[in-house]
Amino acid sequence: MKELALKYGCNPNQKPSRIYMANDSELPIQVLSGKPGYINFLDAFNGWQLVRDLKKATGLPAATSFKHVSPAGAAVGLPLTETLAKIYWVNDMDWKNFSPIACAYVRARGADRMSSFGDFISLSDVCDAATAKIIKREVSDGVIAPGYDADALEILKEKKKGNYNVIEIDPDYVPAPVERKEVFGVTFEQGRNELNIDKDFFNDIVTENKELPDFAKIDLAIAMIT
Repeated sequence: MKELALKYGCNPNQKPSRIYMANDSELPIQVLSGKPGYINFLDAFNGWQLVRDLKKATGLPAATSFKHVSPAGAAVGLPLTETLAKIYWVNDMDWKNFSPIACAYVRARGADRMSSFGDFISLSDVCDAATAKIIKREVSDGVIAPGYDADALEILKEKKKGNYNVIEIDPDYVPAPVERKEVFGVTFEQGRNELNIDKDFFNDIVTENKELPDFAKIDLAIAMIT
């Protein structure tokens, strides 16, 4: 698929609207359910970049909750405690057995539940049934992930009477090193922001105290990438 027609752009009066590849190559996504719109795809692609980079930086599954092209929450898949399960409203579920990617989304959604209302979700890893069950009970517009377990996809396809947006992205897709956008008829061009944030990124500690625990490095990586 080289292009996908959208219902309209950012606003209903902005027609026609589509996504396509300028080099005439195939789009790196498949729509498995629903009909994502212009803002949905902005959230999806920005969110995917974020979780892709978080997974690369920390080695942990990552999730983000986007709302109108801004991250309302981002997290990696560390286990939950009973207190966190209550704070994140999942203590009535089997939270002790949540997968790492499910924990990542619970944490991302729980960062600011009000701002995440009606979010678009990005997952660094294949969406499993545990994650799908959490998504199913939240008010959300859609999800993008590199794949979906069969039972997870079945759960998500039932959401919103079959209209929930489910997008699968090719995890091996690499965008061009130069990006462009047009504003008011003027084209802007710049190199993509591909700063390599890894486990050694925070080694240059300029304070007298050189102790920086691993959990702090993870928090710093999440903050820096977000």
